[in-house]
Amino acid sequence: MEANGSETYKSAGVDVTAGYKAVELMKVHAAKTYTPGVIRGLGGFGSLFKLDISGKSEPVLVSGTDGVGTKLKLAFIMDRHNTVGIDCVAMCANDIVCVGAAPLYFIDYIACGKNDPEKIAGIVEGISAGCISAGCALIGGETAEHPGMMPENEYDLAGFCTGIADKKDIIDGSAHKPGDVLIALASSGVHSNGFSLIRKIFDLDKTCDKYYSELNAALGEELLTPTKIYVKAILGLMEKVRVLSVSHITGGGLYENIPRSLPDGLGVVIKEETISVPPIFDIIIKEGGLDRKEMYGVFNMGVGMAVGVRAQDVDATLECLQKFEIDAYVLGILEARNIKCEVV
Repeated sequence: MEANGSETYKSAGVDVTAGYKAVELMKVHAAKTYTPGVIRGLGGFGSLFKLDISGKSEPVLVSGTDGVGTKLKLAFIMDRHNTVGIDCVAMCANDIVCVGAAPLYFIDYIACGKNDPEKIAGIVEGISAGCISAGCALIGGETAEHPGMMPENEYDLAGFCTGIADKKDIIDGSAHKPGDVLIALASSGVHSNGFSLIRKIFDLDKTCDKYYSELNAALGEELLTPTKIYVKAILGLMEKVRVLSVSHITGGGLYENIPRSLPDGLGVVIKEETISVPPIFDIIIKEGGLDRKEMYGVFNMGVGMAVGVRAQDVDATLECLQKFEIDAYVLGILEARNIKCEVV
């Protein structure tokens, strides 16, 4: 019992008991992701993972880190927290597979105004689901309580993913030549980018429950759809054909991300009618009075990833991606040009 007038860590806003409970709840979800490389579970000072380099002549570790951004505001409004963890894993794992790396493990960081063990466990439930989809293990993390810095009912979420590739198999786009084909891998919707603009267009506090017949869903439900994880599809495709480039279409849309995977002197002209644009983007355009062409520099517009292959490998690529339940189609053909990506 604390003496009258004395201060404790709990009275300062940090409840270590809640922290212990949150960790215990997390362990159940983390255990579902464990792979043979995991040496021990959550709770240690350092996360341990045994590296298997068999079959790799020059093993290279590939790392990526990212967060979910202001999409979290939607989770706060809807009080639904078990999907944003999938987004967090996707943003990291989809990035590292762009160079041909197979994700090994994931570590999360959650900063919160107040540690609500059930809410934190819900977030980690999503992280666990994302790790399973990406084929990696959740081996550690940190939950930091920040009273006075963040509202009690809010949090921020970020993650770190490490994968492995053989140096000879690293995908960097350098082998591309004119006539190669870019294949679009369909997105599951908005994914995790552009939400600052979405929040400016829609008053989400009032419109989350608004039903749109085009979506066959309420606005909030559609926007909260998790980012699609393409890891297993890309790794599977690498076993079937020579993958020349992979672009993860995140912030900056097609205009910024496709050029990141192409060598200088090559580019693609994409005809807008070839892109399968989900209805949510048409709603955003209409409600915001936005220029359609500018949307391709902000959102994925239905293209979650773009994969570059030789022309003779197009049919095999589409067939392989279909087996992974990925909707895919030809996006454009590379040609000699200074502008790397243009939608016309």
